[in-house]
Formats: sequence, structure tokens, C-alpha cells
Amino acid sequence: MGGFNKTNLQYKGSMKNNEMRCADALVVLLEKNGVKHVFGHPGEQILPFYDALRTSKVQHVLMRHEQGAAHAADGYARSSGSMGVCLATAGPGALNLTMGVATAYKDSVPLLVITGDVPRKLRSKNVFQDINTCKVLEPITLQTFDAKNPEEAINGLKTAFKIFENGLTGPIHLNLPKDVLEEPVNLSSVEEDLKEEVTGKFSAMFPSEKAVSVCVADAFEILESSQRPLILAGAGVIWAGAVSSLRNFAEKHGIPVATTYPARGVLPEDHSLCLGMMGTRGTEASNFAGKNCDTLLALGCRLSERTLHGIGKGKVIHVNTDDGVLKGDLNIYGNVSEFLEASSTLKIHDTAEWILRILEHPKDYSVQTDQNDVPLKPQRAVKEIMDASNDLNASGNLIMVNDAGTHTTWVTLLKKVKEPGTLLFSGGFGPMGYGVPAAVGAAFANPDKTVVVVVGDGGFQMTLQELATISQHNLKVVICIINNSSLGIIKQWQKLYYEGLYEVELENPDFLEIARAYRINFERVDSPGEVFRAVKRAFKEMPYLIEVIVDAEEGIPLPKVIK
Repeated sequence: MGGFNKTNLQYKGSMKNNEMRCADALVVLLEKNGVKHVFGHPGEQILPFYDALRTSKVQHVLMRHEQGAAHAADGYARSSGSMGVCLATAGPGALNLTMGVATAYKDSVPLLVITGDVPRKLRSKNVFQDINTCKVLEPITLQTFDAKNPEEAINGLKTAFKIFENGLTGPIHLNLPKDVLEEPVNLSSVEEDLKEEVTGKFSAMFPSEKAVSVCVADAFEILESSQRPLILAGAGVIWAGAVSSLRNFAEKHGIPVATTYPARGVLPEDHSLCLGMMGTRGTEASNFAGKNCDTLLALGCRLSERTLHGIGKGKVIHVNTDDGVLKGDLNIYGNVSEFLEASSTLKIHDTAEWILRILEHPKDYSVQTDQNDVPLKPQRAVKEIMDASNDLNASGNLIMVNDAGTHTTWVTLLKKVKEPGTLLFSGGFGPMGYGVPAAVGAAFANPDKTVVVVVGDGGFQMTLQELATISQHNLKVVICIINNSSLGIIKQWQKLYYEGLYEVELENPDFLEIARAYRINFERVDSPGEVFRAVKRAFKEMPYLIEVIVDAEEGIPLPKVIK
């Protein structure tokens, strides 16, 4: 069962017929809960778990760095709408996960984070690779379970799945000392339902219907009296499986929809009711609506400081399964899907005049992309990447992944998102190095789709070792490095607010030689028109790396003050 093999067992005590190794039981639970892929890097203290994975149905993807493992699991989750799983060994392995775990935490991405640990009798003894991993990960996870015995390990994993099933998303950490993994556990523990009630910060979610019912009647009363309603959709709509419910709700009542960045595509951005993104990088239409609506229905979002730039003085009804982010005039601690399902009898005033007022403002960004200059303008380069990908995008077979840098702004301004999970980026935490490993996760979650990564020369060098993973698995990934030989945004800020440039110019390696070393097809382009043709060629020979040389002095447009 689950690859259990007594000949591989490290536990030195007796093993009864109704028992199996804890590591095997945990892997069986992953299988039972539909986990198909895990992303990780092995080490001594997690080896029993790897031994159990070896003969399981769960595919392990060997990443070249633990940060890459966490970002890959994140990309897997965002592009599929399902939980991602990453794992690492004790000490440095576990701590290398923190960048990716924090990224998922800031954007409420469902991530199961599994770490090995030194045996219990050696913990807190300052032995090799001993550190309190749970204390490190506690501020960037929903919950961290420190298993002191096999039963706690099994219960912790079951609790994690229970939390995800009931709508709360974000990273959950399971810490597993090596000797716990090697000890026996009763087979029945795998089959039994969770014995203990989920307590603490999650207890109000059981039953979730009770949470949703609180203040719902008041919310409907406000909406029915509203003359200028607006929906702000966050990624919680995706995690709640409420994308189609949101669309039906908006269309039935004629309510326009703005989105946060992670929720782009929950309503196709060419839909008549979709206004695009709200906030500091929002569209004029979206921000006008946010400033002038009398009721804002905020669904599954956290109302970050960047989003709040686009919100005025209208009443805010805020629905979220995380009560820690609720900021509305009326807060509903509950599931977005259940809230929308409860609204079948709602009657909204006619919104035609309100929508006409909104649409006096553009839903598209004004970006000039027809320059024929050499050096190539980065916005022209990004536009050509988009144009070359149009057919794949139209057929629903494209996922685009951003990193962090100047290119992110150009992609934000130029990309039309038609489905959720098809534009991924490093979100509220914004680490450089997200793009390439996140593309690995997206490719495994969506093997029939093509993944295009747009990354800067700075961010690429943070996690370029994951080219090995892309090459090994022959993934359908095209990497476009926008090379301005600098840390572009930091360079722009230094020019604007400081007296000179300092430590932002990059002496880059030959990226094509790096691609060659990893056995990935490649080319370099630097002129208008060449990017489009290179991307078209790349789709026929994936994986593929394109280095795009762009104007090193071209900055990004700064956000306008929203009125």
C-alpha cells in the first residue's frame, strides 16, 4: 500500500501486519487527496519520505534549488486552481523554501509545504542542520504543524486538506522529524476521517454556512438600494471555484467588474462588463468606477494598499474566508461561492446609465508600441511577444508567466487576460526569480498548454538553474529574457530621486551559452520585427530561450494620481 516495503524500512522496532511506516502513510494520503505532482529537493532528514514517493503514483519533480521548488508549486497552484506541494530537507533546505512560501502567503496561494527535520532526540541540541524551522515559517504560513509522533503527522496532513477544502487558502507547513517518518502507524489511521475538530483560527469555518449567513441580509439590502454598484473580484473567487458563479451574477444584474492583479481573467477582459484591473496600475475605467461607485462588493480580495488607491467613499461589502483581511463597512467572514449562491433572489436597480458613465473612460492602457527604433524599445518587444502568442491565447492554450522588473509593467499594460490562471506573476511579495521555476509548475499542471516566460536579465539570474529541470523534462516553455543590462526599475528610481546610479548596471554572462549548456534551443534578437519571428520559431522547437536586447535607458510609465 502506497509503496510500503519492509525491506526499505529504517525503523528498528517491531512492525505489525496492521501497521505501515509513517512516511508511506503520508504519501498514501497525498494520493488519496488527488496530489499528482510534488516539487522538491532531497536531503538526509527527508529521505524516508522520498523513499515512500519512489514507488508511489505521485510524481516528484527534482528542482535545482528549494526556492525553485516553492515557486514551482506556486505556479502549479495558480495555473490549475489546485493546491501545490513543495518539500525540502531540514535546515538550509527548509530555509531555502522561505522566499517562495512568503510569495504564496502574500497572495493566499494554497501551498502544502513539507520539511524534514533532525530526529527528535537531537532537536535543540545545536547539531548539524538543526534549526527551529516552524518558528521561521510561522509568520508566512496559515499554520505550521510540528509532528512529534506519527499520529500528529497524519493528523496534521489531514487537517491541512480539511482547511483547503473549506476555503481558506495560503501555505500550510508540515514539519517531519526523520525518526517520526520511520516509525510505524496503524493502517486504519490512513482510512479514518479527521478525528479531532479543527480549532483555533480555523474553527469558525466549520460549518462554513454559518459564517456566510452572518450579515448577508444586510448586504443584500445595501446592494438593492445601490444606484452605482461595482464588483471588485480577487483571487479568492478562483480558489472558491466561483468563476462561473461570478460571471452569472454580474451578467444577471448588470454589475460591472473590476479585478485585482491575481484575479485577472475571472471575467474575460474583453467582456462588456469587465473594466480591468483596479488600483495603482488600474485602467481609467476601473479606477473611475472605484472612486464613484456607491457600493463596492469586494469578493475574495484583501484590499491591498495598491488596490485601495482606486477606491473612493462608497460602502464596501467585503467577503472573504480570511477574517484577518476584512476591511469593509460590512464584513462577511465566509466563502465567496456560497455568498453568490445565496443571492438568487437579489434585485438590483438598472445600471445602464452607470455603465455608460464608466465607459466614457478607457478600459485599455495607452502604450505606444510602433517604434522602429534600435536599440529596441522594451514595450515594442513585449508587444511582439504578445502578438506572436495571439493564436495560442485565443485557443486557451497559453500561460504567460511574469517575473519582477520593468518588463512586468509592460506585460501588465499590454496583456489582455481572458481566463484565470493564464497570467502568473510574483504578486504582493514580488521576488525576482519567480518566473522560470513558476513556469515549471505551470507546465506540469497544464501539459497541453504552452508556457511563455517574460523575465528580466536580473531576475533570470536568480533562478536560472531551473533550466536544467525544463530541459530534463522537455517542457513546453519559451523563455524571453528582456535584457537591458541593468536592474531597470531601481535604475529609474535612482535617476529620479538620487544623484547618480550605483550598483544597478549588470555585466551579464552570455545567456545563449548558458542555454546551450542546458541543451535548450536559443537565439538573440535586437531589432523591431525580429522578436515576433523568434517567438513563432520558438513554438516549434520548445523548450527555447530568446534573449531580447532592449534600450537600456527606456523606463516605465509611472502610475498616475487617481482622481
